Amino acid sequence: MDNESSGIVIKASAIMHGAILPLSLLLASIGTAVADNPIIQTIYTADPAPFVYNDTIWLFADHDEDAASSFFLMKEWRLYASTDVVNWQDYGTVASLSATFKWATDRAWAPQTIERNGMFYMYCPVQLSSGAMAIGVATSKTITGPYQDALGKPLVQNNNIDPTVMIDDDGQAYMYWANPGLYYVKLNKDMISYSGSIVSVNPKPNGLTEGPWLWKRNGKYYLAYASNGIPESISYSTATSPTGPWTGKGGTIMGPTGSSFTNHQAIIDYKNHSLFFYHTGALPGGGGYHRSIAIEDFTYGSDGSIPAIKMTTNGAAQIGSLDPYKQTSATMIAFSSGVKTEKYSEGFMSVTQKSGAKDIYIKVKGVDFGSAGASSLSVRVASSGSGKLTATLGSRTGTAIATCNIASTGGTSKWATVSCPITGSVKGKNDLYWTFSGTFGFAWWQFIQASATVAREFQA
Repeated sequence: MDNESSGIVIKASAIMHGAILPLSLLLASIGTAVADNPIIQTIYTADPAPFVYNDTIWLFADHDEDAASSFFLMKEWRLYASTDVVNWQDYGTVASLSATFKWATDRAWAPQTIERNGMFYMYCPVQLSSGAMAIGVATSKTITGPYQDALGKPLVQNNNIDPTVMIDDDGQAYMYWANPGLYYVKLNKDMISYSGSIVSVNPKPNGLTEGPWLWKRNGKYYLAYASNGIPESISYSTATSPTGPWTGKGGTIMGPTGSSFTNHQAIIDYKNHSLFFYHTGALPGGGGYHRSIAIEDFTYGSDGSIPAIKMTTNGAAQIGSLDPYKQTSATMIAFSSGVKTEKYSEGFMSVTQKSGAKDIYIKVKGVDFGSAGASSLSVRVASSGSGKLTATLGSRTGTAIATCNIASTGGTSKWATVSCPITGSVKGKNDLYWTFSGTFGFAWWQFIQASATVAREFQA
């Protein structure tokens, strides 16, 4: 993301839209789209910051509001999680300008979160009343938040943005940030203060504009970043020290393709797979101020080099499969149309239908029913009227395996578990589709395995 007061000005003429429509209505107009990139379709998301913890990818992101037109409109930070890279559960808002950084006035921009000694630290660029940019830090005892302001003021303030944090093998933590310069500090063990002065990196890595992402792999330090001005590419440099110089082998990872004039990357290893996160304007209504996170997988070269990566609609391959016999949040989604997620009265996130949307469905990818198959289905719903939830395999018009008739539960905040009969044989690995008719809340689902009497419990 670019800071127009720090030397790189985003011109409104770069990306212009006509009438602004809610994302869910735009998605409903695309018919039979089944591509899995971008990975979040319920809102526009940008600036991915994944963190691997407890064998799960926790994806922190900021949120491009639908109402943005000629500049970024961003007020909160969101969280998603996955164990297979393709199905992502929505954990909602974990921090915001209004609730977390009350001294900030605008621009909830690119965050990064890291854990140390059982505490989670979230570093966020925000705008001050003076118009300058600063970086705040918020903390939580759980990765899902909510995150609370740790200082009541900025951690650093020099009108640059996009923090990235890494704890080296010797325990020393570093925070870099950039735009238009590149800076770092050595964080203290409390992770909310630093020793010494802010260091300006000179020369900067070749072409660096903003968005640094710092990591270490096989003894080598990497710094990936948005590069080469507007429209942005993604490049990287390497070093033998966490403080540089960043003059080692590097190059361009992704060129300036797609309909967003910015890009922002993150790179992690997960379950022996290397993953490249970025954002694009590929969703309906998307563009420079309405971006969406996507993922590609890649393989490092034998010398540790990163290859050129192209944007795709398929995205990264699924790692493993999804277990249908574990109670699963309805917000666990590979692709969706016409739905929104929201906090519900039982404390978690649920799915409901957007007003005026058509062709309303959710796709869950790679659901493995095994050889025994399923014997029944339970869903948790809330409704003030009547509706129908249909489960099909392979596509929205594929084999129907269950139809859940939803009667009034006494209101949209009164939740009930509905049992639905299974029709036909439900075995093996399939893409599972949920199709909605009527308006109701959908909190979770769980299949019961044939011959199984005890189901595994839902983990929110």
